[in-house]
Amino acid sequence: MSLIPLYPLRLEPALHARVWGGRRLATLLGKTLPTDDPYGESWEMHDSARVADGPLAGQTIGDVLATYGATLAGPANDPSKGMPLLAKLIDANDWLSVQVHPNDAQAALLEGEPRGKTEAWYVIEAEPGARLVIGVQPGSSRETIEAAIHANRLEELLVYAAVEAGDVLYVRAGTIHALGPGLLIYEIQQSSDTTYRLYDWGRVGLDGRPRALHIEQGLAVAETTALPQIIHTAADRSPVVPIVEGDYFKTELHQLGGANPAQAVLDTAGQRFHILTCIAGEAAIRWNEVEWPLEHGRSALIPAAIGAYRLHGTGRVLRSQQP
Repeated sequence: MSLIPLYPLRLEPALHARVWGGRRLATLLGKTLPTDDPYGESWEMHDSARVADGPLAGQTIGDVLATYGATLAGPANDPSKGMPLLAKLIDANDWLSVQVHPNDAQAALLEGEPRGKTEAWYVIEAEPGARLVIGVQPGSSRETIEAAIHANRLEELLVYAAVEAGDVLYVRAGTIHALGPGLLIYEIQQSSDTTYRLYDWGRVGLDGRPRALHIEQGLAVAETTALPQIIHTAADRSPVVPIVEGDYFKTELHQLGGANPAQAVLDTAGQRFHILTCIAGEAAIRWNEVEWPLEHGRSALIPAAIGAYRLHGTGRVLRSQQP
C-alpha cells in the first residue's frame, strides 16, 4: 500500500496548564484554550502536536514520524527517538521555577534518556520591567547554593537580566535559569522534558501541594562559573535576522513585506525539516502549486522531503531547523 505524499503540515499544538501561566496564548496569539485554567505552554511542534488539515489531519507528529521516518525528519535522525526538536510558545504570568537541564551525556547517565536539553528563548512580548534569571553569581559553590535553597533565600544568589521584545537568550544545558512575569516567549529546544527544579519561590502547584525539587541532580549538572549573554535583535529590520545557532538548532526570523520583499524562497534540501511559527501579521506557504495559510500564532512543520517552497505575506515568521 502506497503512502500519502507528505505536504506542509499546519499544526494544532498540545496546550499545557501551568501554575505560572495566564491567558495571553489566547488574547495575544489567538489560541483557543479549552478550560479556564492558567495556560503556560503551547507545544507548537512536538510528537504530541496534531496535523490540522489535509489527508493526515488528526494524526500526531509522532504518528506521522512512525509512518514516514526520514521522509519527515531527515536522514540524520533516528525516528525511534522521536522528533529531535520541540518548539514552544510560553506565557509567563509569574516566575517559572528556577531550574537546570542536563546535557546529552548526563541525561543518558542520570535518566536513561536519548538527549539532554539545550534551549533558546526569543522574546515576542515583554511588559515593562520584565526579567529573566540567567544564572547564579559566578563562583558560587554548590554548598552555598544548596544552603540558600534550603533557607528559602536563593534570590540573593540569582543573577537577573531585564529584557525587551526581540531579545534572545541561548540557554545551554547546565545553565541555571528562569522566566519572569510579563513575558511571551518562543522557545526552541532539544526535544526533552528532563528538568531539575532547584527552587519554586515557596509556592504550591495547581493541585495545592508544593512541587517537587530536584536539588541533588540539579546541582550535579549546573554550570556555576559563567553567565550567558542577552542578544538584542529588535533594531534589525533585515529580511532575514539570525536569532540563534548552536549544536542542535538554528533559528532565523523572516520579516516579510513593508520595506522588505513579501516573499522568501526556502529549501529543506531533502535533509532537514523546518518549523515555521508566525509571531506577527500573517503569511502563507506555497508548495507544489498549493497554498497553506500561516496565521498569527500558528505553526507548521515542513517535512524534510519537501525541498523548495516559498513563504510570503506581511508577517514575521520564526523558522527553526537543525544546523
